Amino acid sequence: MDDEATLGLIRAVVVLVGATAAVSLVARRFSIPYTVALVAFGLAGGAILRSPGSELPPELVLTVLLPGLIFEAAYRIDVRLLRDSLLAVFVLAGPGVFLIAALVAVALQVTIELPLPIGFVAGAIVAATDPAAVIASFKRLGAPRRLSTLVEAESLFNDGTGIVLFTIAVAAVASPISPLDGLLGFAATVLVSSGIGVVAGFVASWLIVRVRDHLVELSISLVLAYGSALAAQALGQSGIIAAAVAGITLGNHGRSLGLSKRTLEALDTVWEFLAFLLSALVFLLVGAAIPIGNLIGALGAVAVAVVAVQVGRAALVYGVVAGLGRLLGGALGSSIPRPWRHIVFWSGLRGAVSVALALALPADFPQRELVQQIVFGVVLFTLGIQATTLDDLLARLGIGHPERPDGATG
Repeated sequence: MDDEATLGLIRAVVVLVGATAAVSLVARRFSIPYTVALVAFGLAGGAILRSPGSELPPELVLTVLLPGLIFEAAYRIDVRLLRDSLLAVFVLAGPGVFLIAALVAVALQVTIELPLPIGFVAGAIVAATDPAAVIASFKRLGAPRRLSTLVEAESLFNDGTGIVLFTIAVAAVASPISPLDGLLGFAATVLVSSGIGVVAGFVASWLIVRVRDHLVELSISLVLAYGSALAAQALGQSGIIAAAVAGITLGNHGRSLGLSKRTLEALDTVWEFLAFLLSALVFLLVGAAIPIGNLIGALGAVAVAVVAVQVGRAALVYGVVAGLGRLLGGALGSSIPRPWRHIVFWSGLRGAVSVALALALPADFPQRELVQQIVFGVVLFTLGIQATTLDDLLARLGIGHPERPDGATG
C-alpha cells in the first residue's frame, strides 16, 4: 500500500467515524434508534456514491467489526440471569435457526419456484438476528435485565449458529450432503468453537487477575476478543461463537476470580465505547452496501421471505417456547412472562450478519443476486418497521422504567 492509499484509508476512517457521531446525535434529537438512522444514511450515501461493481468486503464485517461487537455484548451477560431463560435461548438460537431457514426455503419454492437448496441458503442467512437496535431501546427505557439478557444472548448464539448453518448450506448446494452429516457437522462446529472460547477466556481471566495493570489488562481483553475468533477461523470453526463464549467466560469467570474494581471500570468504559463505534460503523456500512434500486424487481420474493420469517418466529415464541414453559412449569428457564413474549417476537431483527453473509456468497452461486435482494429486503423491513416501533410496543406493554435506566426492576 503506497502513501496515498494509506492517507486515503485514514481519511475514509475519519469520515466514517465523524458521520456516525453526527448521525447518532441527530437520531437522538428525534428519538430515532441510531442504528436505523445510520442505515438510512448509508442507503442514501450508497445510492449517490456507489460505483458499478463496488461491494462491501464481507470480511470487513465478519472478521474486523463483528468479533469485537459480539465480545462486548457477551462480556456483559450475567450467566445467573441467563440460566433463568436458558431453554428459551437454546430453542431460539438452536432448532429455531433450522426452522426459520426451512420455512423460508419452502415458501420461496412454493411461490417463486426457487430450488429448495438455494432457498435454504437464503433462509439460513436471514435466520441470524441482530440485537443492536433492540438493546439500545432496552437501555434507554430501562427494560428488565432478564429480558435484555434473553434477547441479547439469543442473538449472540443465533449469529454464530446462523453462520455455521450458512456455511454448511452453501457447501451443500455445490456438493449435496445428507441431513445427518449436516447436523453432525453443525454440532461439531458449535462444540469445538465453544471450547476454543472457553479455553481462551479462562487463560485471559487468569492473566488479567494477576497483571494488575489496567492498560495491559485492556490489551489482553482485546487480544482475547479477536484472538479467539481468529484461532477458531484458522481451525475451520466459527469465530463468532468463539468470541461470544470467550466474552461470557471473561465476564463471569473473570469476575469470580476477583477482577479489581478499577479493572472492571476500565473494561466497561473502553468496551462500551468500542461497541458503540463498531455498531455504528456496521450499520452505516450495511446501509451503504444495500443497492436499494435493485430491490424493486424482487419485492414479491422479499414479501414471501418476510412472512415466512415472521411466521417462524411466532411459532417459536408463542408455540414452542410458551408450550415448553407450560409443560415444564418454568423448569430449566423455560418460562417467559406473556408480555415479554411479544417483545421477544418483535425483537427478531436482521442486520449486519445477514448482509455480510449475503455479500459473502460465492460469485458463481446460483441466483446469487436474487438471494441477496431477498436478504436485503428482509433486513430493511425488520430495521425500518420493527426497530422503529419497538419503543411504542414496550410502552404499551408497560415494560421498562425510564427513571431507572439500569433496568434493575427485572
